[in-house]
Amino acid sequence: MPARRPASDDADLFGPPPGDPPPSAAADAGPRPLADRLRPRALEEVAGQDHLVGPEGALSRMLAGGSLASLILWGPPGVGKTTIARLLAARAGLVFVSLSAVFSGVADLKRAFDEARLRKRAGQGTLLLVDEIHRFNRAQQDGFLPVVEDGTVTLVGATTENPSFALNGALLSRCQVLVLRRLDDAALETLLARAEAEAGRALPLDEAARPALRAMADGDGRYLLNMAEQLLALPEGRAPLSPAGLAGVLSRRAALYDRDREEHHNLISALHKSLRGSDPDAALYWLARMLGGGEDPRFLARRLTRAAVEDIGLADPRALPFALAAWEAHERLGSPEGELALAQLVIHLATAPKSNAAYVAWKEAQAAARETGSLMPPAHILNAPTGLMRDLGYGRGYAYDHDEEEGFSGQDYFPDGMERRRFYRPTDRGAEAAARERLERWAELRARKGDRSG
Repeated sequence: MPARRPASDDADLFGPPPGDPPPSAAADAGPRPLADRLRPRALEEVAGQDHLVGPEGALSRMLAGGSLASLILWGPPGVGKTTIARLLAARAGLVFVSLSAVFSGVADLKRAFDEARLRKRAGQGTLLLVDEIHRFNRAQQDGFLPVVEDGTVTLVGATTENPSFALNGALLSRCQVLVLRRLDDAALETLLARAEAEAGRALPLDEAARPALRAMADGDGRYLLNMAEQLLALPEGRAPLSPAGLAGVLSRRAALYDRDREEHHNLISALHKSLRGSDPDAALYWLARMLGGGEDPRFLARRLTRAAVEDIGLADPRALPFALAAWEAHERLGSPEGELALAQLVIHLATAPKSNAAYVAWKEAQAAARETGSLMPPAHILNAPTGLMRDLGYGRGYAYDHDEEEGFSGQDYFPDGMERRRFYRPTDRGAEAAARERLERWAELRARKGDRSG
């Protein structure tokens, strides 16, 4: 049976698939986009994925060993997921069938499985590409399990989402996850050179505009070739475009950013860790990336406030009020003016002395409270508003700290039956250095007064 043509965001990347007519014959059927004309005819021609298709690549080793496993190809748009699946089918001698989870349902899956079973009986294998496989629900994903297990199909799922979150564990256990990389500058330049060779002339760009064009592609090979096609359609003989001229001819697309998916978690992690690592420049970059991608500034303000208490703490007691003030300033000013308040907060947090001593102390205190249960406070620190309570010893022996040497009594405030524990260990950074000195002095006084030492 003939293989179906794919409905995929990678379907037009780099050149004709195996089994298609040669370019000269296909041209008679009508014009084809540049990205379609330049799809590779061999795995070795796929740009930017040498870790998979190079001489020592994972897919190259599979094919050399004659054991092509079911796969999940995870990567951003325009890096060759569908192209690789087509070429794998041709190299392994399998019939290529493609479905899109966006447009397909249970009936489409059943039909594809039935046709694959007929091929299997005739001694012909099937490579089933499922584009955007993460869009199938749990029941639909479970439907792949028997046909993958019995070899009816070699499944290749293509996804832009993190498989750990988007796919069932049962399906993941039966597939090998391969990560496709965002195309780097070298890979993008390879594609531009191919475009120029196919057109028989250079792109109308000056020396500075060429890297600007690659940057506009944002790692997406198909998008780069689509832009190159627009440039090659300009009248020949015109002056080369500068970066400003290039921006006037082409529109820069929005950066890839999903506020409710993995990119959101990746970027906020990068921002928080840049703050913790005292790198204001990197932190400002990630803040700009998130705001430019449409992130809710209130989420950012909340996370920055968390960083103020978790990573800076009492090393800079100003950090928390500064965070709250910046949050309120953004609420009052709105965007874009209020974004400067968040930027100033990022700089303050990144350049502040760091301490997680309060954070660690709180976690340890919570654990101790869970361990010790419902121990009562010692009687000497209990109030005694009634005669009965005084008779029971409430408040007896309490030392009023203000009347003591250096304003410190050194009494034990832990429950009876619980040894003194030390939770808060201030650093010698920032304002905590002074707190550390005071605590050390009080420990000396406590020891002198005969209390149990921490």
